Amino acid sequence: MTNKIPLAIAYDFDGTLAPGNMQEHSFIPELGIKKEDFWHETRHIYAPEKDMDEILAYMYLLLAKAEPNGGITRKLLEKHACDLTFFPGVETWFKRINAYADTLGIELKHYIISSGLREMIKASKIGNEFDYIWASGFMYDENGKAIWPALAVNYTTKTQYLFRINKGVYNSYENEAINRFTPDHKRAVPFPNIIYLGDGDTDVPSMKMMMYQGGKSIAVYDPEQKAKKEQECKRLQLQSRVNYYAAADYSEGKELDLIIKDILKHTAENY
Repeated sequence: MTNKIPLAIAYDFDGTLAPGNMQEHSFIPELGIKKEDFWHETRHIYAPEKDMDEILAYMYLLLAKAEPNGGITRKLLEKHACDLTFFPGVETWFKRINAYADTLGIELKHYIISSGLREMIKASKIGNEFDYIWASGFMYDENGKAIWPALAVNYTTKTQYLFRINKGVYNSYENEAINRFTPDHKRAVPFPNIIYLGDGDTDVPSMKMMMYQGGKSIAVYDPEQKAKKEQECKRLQLQSRVNYYAAADYSEGKELDLIIKDILKHTAENY
C-alpha cells in the first residue's frame, strides 16, 4: 500500500494534446474526402436529419466512407496513429511532470477522456503514458474489422468518466459501481485531486463539474491560433467555467507547466 497522495490529470485529446481532429491528419484524406466536407456532412446532414448524436454520426460516416476500400480495421487505425503530431512539449511532458510529482509525495496518474478514436490514441507515440483511455471506439469482428460503435464519448457523457477516476472503476461498462454510494475516504482519487484539461465548449460540462466538485479545470488553446482562441478561453474563465487557461505548450517553464506544478504543490501542502 502506498502512502503517496493520489492525484489524477484527465485530458481531452484533440485540440488539447494534439492539434486538430485525429481523423483528419491522414485517415480522412486517404479516403479521398476533404476534411471540411466530412465534418459538414456529419454536423449538418446526418446529425440533424437523422436526429443522431454527433459522435455516432461521425463514426457511422467513417464506416460508410471506408467500406468501398475494405472498411476500417484496427490495424488501419493503428497505422494512421503514426501520423499524429502533438503540441510542443507533450512527448516529454509525462516523464517530467511525474518526476516533479514524485518529489512532492504524489502518485500521479494520467487519463484520456476523448471523443476521438481510442485505437488511434492507444497506438500513438504517447499512448502508453495513460493509466486508462476512455474514447470513442468500434466493436470488431473475428477478422479485426470494425462493424459497430462500441463506445461513443460526447461532451456530456465525458463527465461520467471523471466519476470512474474518482471511484477507481477503470472500464466503460461497470455501471453498478459508479452508482453505488461510496464514502469519500474510500474513493480512489478525491475530486479536489483531479485536474481536467480541455480545449473548448465541448469540454465545458466536465470543466464546470470539476470546479463544482472542488477539482481544477484548465482550458488550453493552440499556440498558433492565440489571437482567436485565447479570447474564447478567457470567456470561459470569466463565466466561471474554468479555473485557468493557457496555451497548449507543455514545455518546461511555460505557463501551462507552471500552473500544473503550482496545483500539485498546493495539493501536497494542503492534503
